[in-house]
Amino acid sequence: MAASLLAGAGLVLTVDAPALAADAEGGDRFDCRELAEREAPETALDWFERSLWASHCYVFQARAVRIGYDGIRTLALSHHIEDGIEREMASFLDGPPLVFERRGRIGRLSWAEPGSEVPASPSGIAAHLDGLYRLQLGGEERIASRRTVRLDIDPLDSFRFGHRLWLDTTTALPLKQVLLDEAGRVVETFQFTELDRPRLHEGHVVLDQYREAPSDPWDIGWLPEGFVPQPVDTRSSRHADTVDHRLYSDGLSTLSLFVEPIDGADELLAPGMHRLGVSHAAVRHRELGGQPRQVVVMGELPPRVLLRVADTLEWRAEEAAASAEIQGGAVAEEGP
Repeated sequence: MAASLLAGAGLVLTVDAPALAADAEGGDRFDCRELAEREAPETALDWFERSLWASHCYVFQARAVRIGYDGIRTLALSHHIEDGIEREMASFLDGPPLVFERRGRIGRLSWAEPGSEVPASPSGIAAHLDGLYRLQLGGEERIASRRTVRLDIDPLDSFRFGHRLWLDTTTALPLKQVLLDEAGRVVETFQFTELDRPRLHEGHVVLDQYREAPSDPWDIGWLPEGFVPQPVDTRSSRHADTVDHRLYSDGLSTLSLFVEPIDGADELLAPGMHRLGVSHAAVRHRELGGQPRQVVVMGELPPRVLLRVADTLEWRAEEAAASAEIQGGAVAEEGP
């Protein structure tokens, strides 16, 4: 989905919290009708912020094409809002018959400590990107029979990829996105070919609740500047309970971290670098917490960044000691 692609997995944060109010359950919400009253964007940052709000607030159906290392795929897309909850669907129209669905609220940028507040709105994502990317307006083009303005987003370091966005001048919906690697080469192109009568939602979209961070037994020694842990539930029926999964993002780029004991793992990957479509996965087998573990770091980032994250993950001393004590007790019980 275009919204998911541009919103960095739905991450948002608020600076001045425009038009936010409490919903019936005491949470925050954004009234989409405010977008119709705002003045047209002028700067690159204004356009980017408007595109994030538009991706949450417009109801539409569309056709799109995705061009990547694995070839060309066509998709049918839809975005709806029911009782303030967004529902996105993407169905591949060729190749294997895959359908993806996402239901949820506008997310927040980070976990919340007890008693603290973590604001949420696309305004905050734009502020968070300052110092990480350079945003500039390009020329106008016609895409999906609609007039668009191009937005160039270039990283200020070599630790993340660049983006080119083409935004509908009427709605600010992103109609095309190009992902560029650290050498400026096109990695992936995602483009609408048809947009069917987009309609601004006449109501509100609910923001996610505050979430407290889980207690992880590890620390990551290095992350690219601006990457913060994401407050999302990563539990999945596809992974065993022994698999820990965390997400980190700077608002545009996202990486996933998986950690699991090698003994009893459902699937072991060969250490090194693997390509997964437009993403890479760095795999390490390391002695952590007193036992061998598989560490996998994946994302649409330079491979050396993923490897460095995997190599700097360390078990906390107190957690490692507790693990060793437990293992020692198990060995004693099995002895003569």
